[in-house]
Amino acid sequence: MSPAPASSGPDGLPTIAAPHPNPHGPTAFTPPPKACDAHCHVFGPASTFPFAADRAYTPPDSGIDDFEVLQQRLGLSRAVFVQASCHGTDNSAMVDAITRGGGRYAGVAMIDDQATMAEIEALHEVGVRGTRFNFVAHLGGAPPMDEFWRIVHRVAPLGWHIVLHFDAKDLPDYAEVLDAMPCPYIIDHMARVPTKAGLDQAPFQALLGLMADERAWVKISGAERLTADGPPPYDDVIPYARALIAAAPDRILWGTDWPHPNVRHMPDDGDLVDLLAAFAPDEATRHKILVTNPERLYPFDTP
Repeated sequence: MSPAPASSGPDGLPTIAAPHPNPHGPTAFTPPPKACDAHCHVFGPASTFPFAADRAYTPPDSGIDDFEVLQQRLGLSRAVFVQASCHGTDNSAMVDAITRGGGRYAGVAMIDDQATMAEIEALHEVGVRGTRFNFVAHLGGAPPMDEFWRIVHRVAPLGWHIVLHFDAKDLPDYAEVLDAMPCPYIIDHMARVPTKAGLDQAPFQALLGLMADERAWVKISGAERLTADGPPPYDDVIPYARALIAAAPDRILWGTDWPHPNVRHMPDDGDLVDLLAAFAPDEATRHKILVTNPERLYPFDTP
């Protein structure tokens, strides 16, 4: 595993790459109306929304204005902004992005024990419906589990879900934690399973097993992270996504992960949209993944 990057480069310069400067539009299919990018981020701009002092990486500014250009290029109209660790528990940039969407955007926050119920309810009011926990080593590893459970039990009564970002090798170790969840939970990026380890690898079989639980959702995102090859076409990721869709088509989400923090190879977001046609060749299944499933979790088109 790569060592954690420095929090900032010389003079506070970015330590990770910028997103693709000119992604192409979809060529494999036309996204339906109300199609949702259910996993993306906004970074800064740092002059308005500073990054966390203890961040593991410093991204280039990739704010809501840049994102809306991307949405138009890709033919998407809804989004779920997932709070990234570089902003810590200051959700201001995400809240600003959701507010500017006028009902087209929703969010997943990062909160800690210091958050008051008034602050959590304010996030709920703007369109946040989940909180995220990073368990991956390069972002600091697992949170203190006593704090984890306190937060889970505070947000569950609001109808929120829990978003979990795991290293693949660790997923089987958290079976008892997931079994005890009092609310729906979402596994990010297909649990980051490495395709070179095969469909029979223990982490992927654990993930498939979870999908029998009606609380369990998964994002078929992060192909550029899972692939053994690096650049597209990411063909080795297709069997994994198809297996997850077959297991639980009503609990699958998809997202670009724009602007792609800490990737080995910067993807073209148009390639990622096109890849969804290989993951789900039939239009009805793609409609579930892009429209119907996100609508079950997020309050789109509401004030």
